[in-house]
Amino acid sequence: MRGNTRIGWVPVAIVLVFGMAGTAHAGDGTTTVDAVVRAVDTAWVLVAAALVFFMQAGFALLGAGLIRSKNTVNYLTKSFMDFCIGGLAFWAFGFALMFGGSAAAPGLDHGTPLIGQSGFFLLGPANHPSTMLLWLFQMVFAATAATIVAGAVAERMKLQAYLAYSFLVSGIIYPIYGHWVWGNGWLANLGQYLPFLGADTGAVDFAGSGVVHAVGGLVALVAARMVGPRIGKFNPDGSANVFPGHNMVYVVTGTFILFFGWFGFNAGSTLAAMDPQVSTIAVNTLLAGAAGAVTALYFSLIRTGKADIVMACNGALAGLVGITAPCAYVPSWAAVVIGFVAAMVMIGSLRFVEHVLHVDDVVGAVSVHGGAGLWGLLAVGIFADGSYGGVRGLIVGEWTQFVAQLISIVTVTAWSLVTGYILFGMLRNTIGLRVSPAEERAGLDVPEHGVETYPEGRWLTSGIIITSSESQGG
Repeated sequence: MRGNTRIGWVPVAIVLVFGMAGTAHAGDGTTTVDAVVRAVDTAWVLVAAALVFFMQAGFALLGAGLIRSKNTVNYLTKSFMDFCIGGLAFWAFGFALMFGGSAAAPGLDHGTPLIGQSGFFLLGPANHPSTMLLWLFQMVFAATAATIVAGAVAERMKLQAYLAYSFLVSGIIYPIYGHWVWGNGWLANLGQYLPFLGADTGAVDFAGSGVVHAVGGLVALVAARMVGPRIGKFNPDGSANVFPGHNMVYVVTGTFILFFGWFGFNAGSTLAAMDPQVSTIAVNTLLAGAAGAVTALYFSLIRTGKADIVMACNGALAGLVGITAPCAYVPSWAAVVIGFVAAMVMIGSLRFVEHVLHVDDVVGAVSVHGGAGLWGLLAVGIFADGSYGGVRGLIVGEWTQFVAQLISIVTVTAWSLVTGYILFGMLRNTIGLRVSPAEERAGLDVPEHGVETYPEGRWLTSGIIITSSESQGG
């Protein structure tokens, strides 16, 4: 069986290699090794970007399943449009603010340790295939950060306010912190400002526990706090009521899609198919997600006597978020530990956010992405074993990376909370954040979109739901 499988892959490999090599020629018409490698790497990044793009479907299904059916169209609209609007913002100026000065691709030469200054609208030297490839991969990451907030503010936030937020977070808030870490900014070069750390020491976040998930999760905390809880969520004594999600099939399917896409998220961040660490990253990603799911499921089973599939799904996602920063730097046993701790952080954070802060986070986005994201940053400083990129943590006796990660945690927390407060404060005082109580009680699908997810034989006339029996005088 194994031999047949190997033989079956031979023609596929030949077609792929020679097909890409056919467009990779030197000036004299001969194919060069470097050109073939570039072609393979380009194909790898494009596939990885497509996987991360597909995660948007996972977020849409997961969130839609966890809310009440009367708000499903509204949630799906936000999940779809934040990607589209965020993509335009990232093209116009977000990408330039994030990667200007990084010299990661042509046209990205100018920037400071605080902000990028080149690559706007992908014009001039940035109009280059290598820069376009980098933009595409980074744009789907920006979309992930933006869509995290949708679940935290579901069922009561105005559509127009959410779309305005999507534009600004994708164009300003996410890119600026991203520049500090991934764009050759000050966090990536901490040793230059704090000599006791060593000249080569900087904050590390391989695929975005902090840059993507902590930013999205912490901004979501501010958004959910400022928009306020759903009607009936909290009782006068402060205790919380549970509003069950309406479709567990959506929840589990969405989680499967997200888990699948995470291989593009993490392994694709090598930006090189030939990087031998790709397989390690993929294995660590799987192990952390599995460990998170198992931990959360058995926690719910021990605590309530019931196997809670929603908790298991959130546990898997927390494990995946937690491993995103350290995935390239840690051994496989550490990935399991990171996934376990990420699930426990998520569980503790859920209780803290709801019962202490009294914030109504509908899908647990703050805990899954914010809490587990911060843990992922810290995990780099603990478990990095020096096998990749020279990143070494406490398990091999190095403390400087741990300090750099702590500085990054403080920075991303302060940046996300402060800028989130400014952004949503501005929106609240201009177009407003929240729908009317009548619209919230009726559900946002008909008032804001004029359509239901499950009409069940009904149709709409001038915004009024008409049943077939009513139309016949019954």
